[in-house]
Amino acid sequence: MNKYTETFGIDISKDVFDCYGSKQGHLQFKNDETGFNKFQKKLVINSLVVMEATGYYHYRFAQFLYSKKVIVSVVNPLSVKRFIQMKLAKVKTDKSDAKAICEYGLVNEVPLYNALTDVQSECLQLFRLMDSFLKKRTATKNKLHGEEVLGIPSKWVYRSLKRDKKHLDKELLGIQTKLLSLVKQDQQQQLTLLQSIPGIGMKTALFLIVITDGFSKFENSSQLCSYVGITPTIRESGSSVRGRSRISKVGNKKLRNLLFLCAFSACKHNKACREVYERIVNKGKSKKLALIAVANKLLKQAFAIAKSGLPYDEGFVSVRR
Repeated sequence: MNKYTETFGIDISKDVFDCYGSKQGHLQFKNDETGFNKFQKKLVINSLVVMEATGYYHYRFAQFLYSKKVIVSVVNPLSVKRFIQMKLAKVKTDKSDAKAICEYGLVNEVPLYNALTDVQSECLQLFRLMDSFLKKRTATKNKLHGEEVLGIPSKWVYRSLKRDKKHLDKELLGIQTKLLSLVKQDQQQQLTLLQSIPGIGMKTALFLIVITDGFSKFENSSQLCSYVGITPTIRESGSSVRGRSRISKVGNKKLRNLLFLCAFSACKHNKACREVYERIVNKGKSKKLALIAVANKLLKQAFAIAKSGLPYDEGFVSVRR
């Protein structure tokens, strides 16, 4: 049974957000400070506001409500999508989506939102900017290579691309320096501990600390692995269906990608990860599956080391809990 006085589902877009209250029905407000305040006046004591994680649009509203002591839940859009599909809904509008989100909040135990600190918020913005610049730099490198292949590249084009790459290199170095300074304010020891794990580099260590709030958001490594989306999903039914096991992918895509890249190095330099990789490959499984298992192992190592406060020890034998 829902324990809240009223539940509101929010479908938010660039200019407006549609709201559906379990008792008040459909409402619509502007997606700005004025609209936020008007919506807040509609709330009764012990109301729950449920919204999907939609990047920039949901963040400002969730932070506002949290600052006003309103109970907020930010849910995975895929979970809501599956819920709507299960209801065999034939209409899809902002109004119907808001109602579906409200109904989802009424029948499910939704996670409560914890506001990001100023440091976390700035770090995540810096990571987004870093990703954008990395893509631009890769495109510039490819363009440079393409001009070189021509054999007679335009000197003006070549110099312009060189300047562009140099500028991006400088900006990326500045972003990394700023990230380091922010994380070191509170998590210098944890950053050092995570980098002691063979396979985990500075960028992954920084992102792990920021996204997990210093690993304080999770009680055990299983919760963290589920959050990242590298836990296996089994597809079996009766005697005829024997689908291949795959990772869930319902989680933080960026962290999952970073860990997968780290797995290549960990297979060579991290003893426990190398053993996992070789054991799976020797069973005839694919190398990709083995690398995913290594990424999972790395994440568990990171959690254990962050919680224990002890550096990586190759000879340590873990006890499975």
